[in-house]
Amino acid sequence: MARKAAIIGGGVIGGGWAARFLLNGWDVAVFDPDPEAPRKLGEVLDNARAALPALSGGPMPVEGRLSFAGTITEAVEGAEYIQESVSERLELKHRVFAQIQQVAPDTPLGSSTSGFKPSQLQQNAANPAVIFVAHPFNPVYLLPLAEVVPSPASDPAVIEAAKEILREIGMFPLHVRKEIDAHIADRFLEAVWREALWLVKDGVATTEEIDEAIRMGFGLRWGQMGLFETYRVAGGEAGMKHFMAQFGPCLQWPWSRLTDVPEFTEELVDLIAGQSDAQSGHHSIRALERIRDQNLTGFLRVLKERNWGAGKVLLEHDARRRANLPAPVPGDGPMEAARLTVLPGWIDYNGHMTESRYLFACSETVDAFLRHIGADIAYVGTGFSYYTAETHLVHLGEAKLGDALTGTVQVLAADEKRLHLFIRILRNGQPVATLEQMLLHVDMARGKTCAAPQAILDRLLPIAQAHAALPRPEAAGRHVGQRSS
Repeated sequence: MARKAAIIGGGVIGGGWAARFLLNGWDVAVFDPDPEAPRKLGEVLDNARAALPALSGGPMPVEGRLSFAGTITEAVEGAEYIQESVSERLELKHRVFAQIQQVAPDTPLGSSTSGFKPSQLQQNAANPAVIFVAHPFNPVYLLPLAEVVPSPASDPAVIEAAKEILREIGMFPLHVRKEIDAHIADRFLEAVWREALWLVKDGVATTEEIDEAIRMGFGLRWGQMGLFETYRVAGGEAGMKHFMAQFGPCLQWPWSRLTDVPEFTEELVDLIAGQSDAQSGHHSIRALERIRDQNLTGFLRVLKERNWGAGKVLLEHDARRRANLPAPVPGDGPMEAARLTVLPGWIDYNGHMTESRYLFACSETVDAFLRHIGADIAYVGTGFSYYTAETHLVHLGEAKLGDALTGTVQVLAADEKRLHLFIRILRNGQPVATLEQMLLHVDMARGKTCAAPQAILDRLLPIAQAHAALPRPEAAGRHVGQRSS
């Protein structure tokens, strides 16, 4: 039975939370009195379905069930986790918390608040120990950061449990050690926002020029290194000390006006809004969201390939999912070893899966089989591995975006040094590609073939013996260009 999360408030942030939980297999109940909430949340969910799977290294879990509750009570009943995302009015949040805790006084209750401290949220609560800040960033379904802020009244066990739930849905819970207005990230954003307002007001830059300065420069650096690590690199070989010595005196120079806030006049609002309309008004909000999601997806996948920053969180999330998948089990036929989903980055200009990704799917299948017989990454660390000596890939069908693929392995022959495999990549039970492969067991230090250890042979040879009774694939042994019978 799927676990349940309750989302109170289904706007941009609440909708993002709902999408994050749903696409990670949780059932979600949403309460929002806005009659347009189902439509708005549905549009956010459509965007999330198009974007989040592109960050996954494997198939997504079965999507959870979404329901809209008529009352807060109905929404939170049976929930394992509750996330509040209503408007930033403290008295409203207190009323919502009181209603929630009439039914679910002991359920972890996170607030998406951007500025209130948890001690403010906990005032007069039936059970303040389970209320905390879980402040995300938009789009919640893509960006991993959630600032988790407890107060001295918070139950540490509840906070740790909530952090684990956030990790399970692919987020990065940043435990803020001391409660403070606006937490950590929004304080930086507020400082940059104030300075940007002055730059526009004083005619130094337009809204577009300021955005270009961020996205073409330090924004990309911050996205993969943050602030202090970026400046450490800027210090050269001498590191942060040199940077501080060189640029520290600048703090005394009148470079910014962060302590001087411009008055919010109608003229300033009109100036900012007009420039922003000129910059981006030709796109709808939904189109801008899709553009943003596509860019973030590409950026995050690059970070993932390098095991860096937010990409490291994605890799760890993939590893958690992979650990929960059932191990390959020998049966009466070829062994199912891998399940994959055709992702956006796998598609060529024809809308079909690229040649390299067919080979990748086969490689993932072989790697899963090798892990099953004990030749995993830990075994490679001992100095031995299976190397591919020959490969023959045959394309039989077309795989398209979103297709679910299954990789199966048939052992054609195996001995102490050689492993002869036949791989099928199936869509709806029918092969879209086959791959015949010969692998050799190698002593990597010597660069020569050698006998595999008995522990691996004890797992491999019984499979080879069972597969010897299977019909030999018609394509086995084919040469390139040979006609099929």
